[in-house]
Amino acid sequence: MENTTDGFSRDIEVASHLRITIHRLVKLLRRQTNNDSDLSLTERSTMGSLYNHGELAASALAQMEKVTTQSMSQIINHLYELNYIHKTPSEEDKRKILLSLTAEGKALVEDSRQRKQEWLAHALHEKVSPAEKDLLMEALKVMTKLIDE
Repeated sequence: MENTTDGFSRDIEVASHLRITIHRLVKLLRRQTNNDSDLSLTERSTMGSLYNHGELAASALAQMEKVTTQSMSQIINHLYELNYIHKTPSEEDKRKILLSLTAEGKALVEDSRQRKQEWLAHALHEKVSPAEKDLLMEALKVMTKLIDE
């Protein structure tokens, strides 16, 4: 039976390799599919959150993106100026403003996601054997266990 100290050392090793590999893949995806817009990473992430959730208050977005409400206010203003987001008064509380993507904002998010997916599919097609793809699908099941609550 494996010693728990040895098992934890192995966990540290796997965690390190997994973190580094995922980080490199994310950076590569960003670089390969860099859009022509001048949006910051946080602005793109904010748009992705709005895409996924539909409508959110600025405070919820700030919390999700782990930025101050002041920083989120600047992000919102920039995205609003670019016509990527709508500002709508809340039905329940007229003091609250709900944010959502405009058609142009949705199209930008969808285009970015499509380009990333196509780049990754092309890389898989060129570099990964069918057996390795099967192995990768099994590994993704394990990775999903890590993030599912």
